[in-house]
Amino acid sequence: MTPLIVLACVFALIAVRRIGRFRLQIWQIMLLGAVAVLLAGSITPGSALRAINLDVMVFLFGMFVVGQAMEESGYLSYVSYRLFRRARTVDQLLLAVLFVMGLLSALLMNDTIAIIGTPVVLALAKSAGRRPQMMLLALASAITIGSVASPIGNPQNLLVAIHGDVQNPFVTFGSHLLAPTVLCLLAAFGVLRVVYRRECDGVRMTQVCPVLADPSLARLCRVSLVVLAVMLLVKVSLTFLGVVVDFRLTYIALGTALPVLLLSPRRLETVRRIDWTTLVFFAAMFVLMESVWLSGYLQTAIDRSGLELASPGVIMMLSVLASQLLSNVPLTALYLPLLDGLGAGTAAYMALAAGATIAGTFTILGAASNVIIIQNAERRCGESLSFAEFARTGVPLTAICVGIYWLFLV
Repeated sequence: MTPLIVLACVFALIAVRRIGRFRLQIWQIMLLGAVAVLLAGSITPGSALRAINLDVMVFLFGMFVVGQAMEESGYLSYVSYRLFRRARTVDQLLLAVLFVMGLLSALLMNDTIAIIGTPVVLALAKSAGRRPQMMLLALASAITIGSVASPIGNPQNLLVAIHGDVQNPFVTFGSHLLAPTVLCLLAAFGVLRVVYRRECDGVRMTQVCPVLADPSLARLCRVSLVVLAVMLLVKVSLTFLGVVVDFRLTYIALGTALPVLLLSPRRLETVRRIDWTTLVFFAAMFVLMESVWLSGYLQTAIDRSGLELASPGVIMMLSVLASQLLSNVPLTALYLPLLDGLGAGTAAYMALAAGATIAGTFTILGAASNVIIIQNAERRCGESLSFAEFARTGVPLTAICVGIYWLFLV
């Protein structure tokens, strides 16, 4: 029972993020939960270490290194200018942010784009002379929705690709989820356009090309992106050719980060500045979720529910709702062993990936990337998104997206 009590306390603290006068970060809350179950003896230190998924941790590390180097070198601002310079109106800029950030999140993981994309959209909002809230919501929606269609788009998809019964992850995710993802990005544009119709007028915009802060590091970032593209192409090609090779997603992340780690004289500074707190969050989350699973209470409750838990419709419903309390990564970590035990098919695993991910558009608590964006914006310019303002866009958008994915998966 102790792991469930600790988990409930973690939920409550994530919702309020405060103990008296002390404001807590989400990674601190999750770490407290992991320490609590260890001290209570609900999980042994050995089991806790084995519960931490090194593939996920190494992948996140590699992607964070590249993202940090892109921001430090100024290459991120330069690429952003090249990507968005043709946007002359707020409507065009909004549509460009949704699809460009959505595509980048599918390649570089949504949490990475949440970190490096926040300063980009804040600068774009400033150049357009608009409040940043609409662009922050566009970024949050884009990276959540766009990441659905790729096995490396977000941590929960990575979990599904590594531990789910998913053959040829890139092909499987693309064939099942790419088309509905494009439709959902268009839906996001429509919802944001309606909610923020006064912000989307016909004012013309001008943008200025930024200067690279560190040209040599920027060149290494360009090499890293080329390495990423080549390795992804090789991975997909091997899949199409039916060649069985132990070419893990972790190797792609490490290969992408190597130019910066090996050749940059600022490598130590870059590594020191990556988002270590997010890595702590995931390590602690694995420990806490393993203790909950080992308790057996969750399996008993699921067995007594009477729901067809391997049905794509049920999976999407449960994952969207439960992710608001548990967050999508812990929910996926808990649901995967269940689907494996039920002998679920590919559609079930794709429904879990879609539902657990699209839950991030519902409320702030639905995805860690939402919190990353909000904290980053508060730190940089004092601007933020309230729970109500996020939900005003997120609730209708989630309903539309769930309907779209459901039609494609059932």
